[in-house]
Amino acid sequence: MEMTGIVKRFPGVLANDRVDFDVRAGEVHALLGENGAGKSTLMRILYGLYRPDEGQIRIDDQPVEIESPHDAIQHGIGMIHQHFMLVPTLTVAENVALGLPSSRGMLTDLEQVSQRVSQLAENYGLQVDPQAYVWQLAVGQQQRVEIIKALYRGAALLILDEPTAVLTPQEVSELFVTLRQMAKDGHALIFISHKLQEVLDICSRVTVLRDGHVVGTRQVVDTTKGELARLMVGREVGLIHEKEETDRTEVRLALQDVWADNDLGTPGLRGVNLQVRSGEILGVAGVSGNGQRELAQAINGLRPVTKGQIMLGEQDVTGRSPADVMAGGLSYIPEERMKDGMIKDFTVAENLILREHNQQPYSRFGFLNFRAIKKNSDQLIESYNVKTPSQETPVKNLSGGNIQKLLLARELSRKPRVIIAAQPTRGLDIGATEYVHEVLMEQREEGTAILLISEDLDEIMALSDRIIVIYEGEIMGEVLAQDATAEDLGLMMAGIR
Repeated sequence: MEMTGIVKRFPGVLANDRVDFDVRAGEVHALLGENGAGKSTLMRILYGLYRPDEGQIRIDDQPVEIESPHDAIQHGIGMIHQHFMLVPTLTVAENVALGLPSSRGMLTDLEQVSQRVSQLAENYGLQVDPQAYVWQLAVGQQQRVEIIKALYRGAALLILDEPTAVLTPQEVSELFVTLRQMAKDGHALIFISHKLQEVLDICSRVTVLRDGHVVGTRQVVDTTKGELARLMVGREVGLIHEKEETDRTEVRLALQDVWADNDLGTPGLRGVNLQVRSGEILGVAGVSGNGQRELAQAINGLRPVTKGQIMLGEQDVTGRSPADVMAGGLSYIPEERMKDGMIKDFTVAENLILREHNQQPYSRFGFLNFRAIKKNSDQLIESYNVKTPSQETPVKNLSGGNIQKLLLARELSRKPRVIIAAQPTRGLDIGATEYVHEVLMEQREEGTAILLISEDLDEIMALSDRIIVIYEGEIMGEVLAQDATAEDLGLMMAGIR
C-alpha cells in the first residue's frame, strides 16, 4: 500500500501536509509522532473515515478510492482500535459474524464461523474459545478477538492503534509472536505506538510525523530510541532519569487493611496495606480496572472506605472530605483531567484558583481579587511553560499536554507533602511526558512523598523507588525498582504472587 501527497485540512489546521507513506507485504512498519502530528488523521484516511483533500492511495500499485470503512475492508484493510469494538454480551463467534452476510441467508451460520475462528486461532497462536462470551475474556483475549475479526474479513493490511496500551508484558510478548507470524505469512502491518522500545522490538521500518509532515523514515536496525525521540519532538529528549539519594525516614502516607467498594457495590479494594515515605516514589502497577481508580479516590476522600485506616502523616483522614485531605497537605493529579481535574468552560486563570478561590489573596469579603488572580496565573503559566493564547482562554481549547501542565501548576504550587499522581502521562506525547516526569522527579528530590499509579510499566520502572502490583483490588507483591523485571511484574499483574 502506498499513500502519496496526502493533504487533509480542518478549519484552521493543516493535519497532513503532502504526506508520503507506504507499507510492504511481510513487514511491520511503525508510524510515530507526538499528539497532533497527524498519525490518526492519516490512518483514518486509509481506513475510509476521512476523505483526503489531495493525494492518492494505491494498493498493489493500483489507484483506489476509499470512501468508508466498508470500502477499506473490501480492499483488504483492517483496523484494530485502541478501544475494542466488541459487544460484551455476544460470544466470540457472534462478534466475528456481526455485520457479515450469512451463507444460510436469513439464518445464522455460527457453526461454520466457529470452525473458521478456531482455524485462524490455531494458525496465528490466538487461543480463544469461539463460544465464550466477550465479557468473560481478559483484555488480551479480547484483543485476539479483534485480530481474528479482521483476519476473518480477509485483511491483508492491518492497522494497529496503540495495541499494547492495556496489556501485561506477557500478553505483549504473545501479541508480538502473532504479529511476526502474520508478517511471515505476507500480511502488511502498520504499528502505531508511543513505546519506542516496542517499536524497535517488533518493527522493520519506522516513519516519523511532526506537525503534519514526514520528518524521516528509518530502518529499525539503523536507528535508536534517542534518534526517534529527537525526530518526534525536534530536540534532544531525556529518556533516562537519574535518581538522587533522598531522606526517606518519614512515613507521610500509610494505608492499613483498607477496603472500599467499586461503582457496582462490590469490593474494589481488598485489604490494601502500603506506606509512602518522604523523598520517594512508590509505583502502583497493574492492568486497567484492578482497583487503581478506587485506591486514588479512597485516599482523596472521594470514595467511602468500608474498612481500614488511612493516615496522612500523623493525621487520620479515613472518611474525611476531599477538602480536609487537601488541607492536610495532599495534592491529587486525577487520571481523567477534564472530568475530575478541570472545568473545561472555565478560563486558565479560573482553573488555577479552583482550590483556593474562597481564600486570601484571591478572595476577600466574598469578592474576587482579580489583580491577585492575574498575578498568580502569570507566574504559574511562565513557571510551568504552559502554552496558551492568554489566561482568559477556556481550558477546553488547550492541548492535553498543556492542560496537564496547568493541573501540575495548580497542585504543586501548594507545596504538598504528598502527591497522588494517577496516570499522569495518559494520552500525552513524548515531549509532554518528559516534562511531567521531570516535575515529579523534582518533587521527589524536594522530599515530597509520591504515589504514582500508572498502567505504563516503562514509566513505573523508570521513576519509582519501590513498586507494588495491584490485581483485583489486592496487593500481589512489592519489589525495589532496581530489582524489578518486566517478567516478574507481568506475572503479578496477571494475578500470580
